[in-house]
Amino acid sequence: MEVQIAVSKVKKYATSTSGDTVEVIERPNGGVSVVMADGQSSGKGAKWVSSFVVRKIISLLAEGVRDGAAARAAADALHTERGGKVSATLNILSADLMSNTLVCTRNNPAPILLARDEEITILNEESVPIGFYRNTRPVITQVELKPGLTVVIFTDGITHAGSRDGHSMDAVTCLQSTLDNDEDPSPQFVADSLLKHALKLDNGRPVDDISVVALRVVSTPDEATHDSSVMIRRMTVRLPLGP
Repeated sequence: MEVQIAVSKVKKYATSTSGDTVEVIERPNGGVSVVMADGQSSGKGAKWVSSFVVRKIISLLAEGVRDGAAARAAADALHTERGGKVSATLNILSADLMSNTLVCTRNNPAPILLARDEEITILNEESVPIGFYRNTRPVITQVELKPGLTVVIFTDGITHAGSRDGHSMDAVTCLQSTLDNDEDPSPQFVADSLLKHALKLDNGRPVDDISVVALRVVSTPDEATHDSSVMIRRMTVRLPLGP
C-alpha cells in the first residue's frame, strides 16, 4: 500500500504572488502530512500570512504534536501576531502510520471531498478560518487508510471559479467525472482536472489563488513479496520555472 500526494496551484490573475502555501512533511513517528493555508486577500500580504501559518504547523508536527493541537496553536499564534485582524483557511491531511488512518484537519469553509473507490462523501461540517479569534478549533475526521481512498482539499479559488460570469464550480461533479472516466487516476491527474475546470470557468484568468491537493491510497505491485525491513520511500517534486 502506498500514499500518493499531488498539488496543483495557480496564482490569481494579474498578481505577482500567490497567497496560498502548501508544504509536505514526513511525520516523526511514521507517515506524511500535507499542510495547506490560504491567507486573507491576495498577493504578498496574503502569502506572508499563509507562510506564517504553515511554518508554525510544520514545526509543531515535526516535534510530534498532534494535528488538532498544532492547528489550534497556529490559530492562536496568528491571532496574537495580527491582533485578530487577519484570517487564513487551513487544511492538514496526515497519513498516520501509527494508527493506520488518514487524519483530515480543517479550518476552511470549503469542504473536503472523500472518495472510496467511486463513492464520494462531502465533509462539509461548519468550519471557520483561523486568526480572528482565540481558541478556534478545527473539524477533524479520521478514516482508515485503505487502497481506493481518494481525498481532495482546495482553497476558495475553486469555490469562486466562474463567479465573474455568474457561474459556479461543482467540484463534486468534476471529481466524480474524473473517477468515472479513469479506472485508476493518479493524484496529479485528479488535482489537474479540478484546476483545469476552474480555469476554464474563469476563462483562463483566475479570480482568486487556487490550490488543489489530491491524496490517493493505492496498492503497490507484489507488495506481499516485499521484505518489510527494507522500505523504499519516494517523493517526486515538479516545479515549473518559466512564466
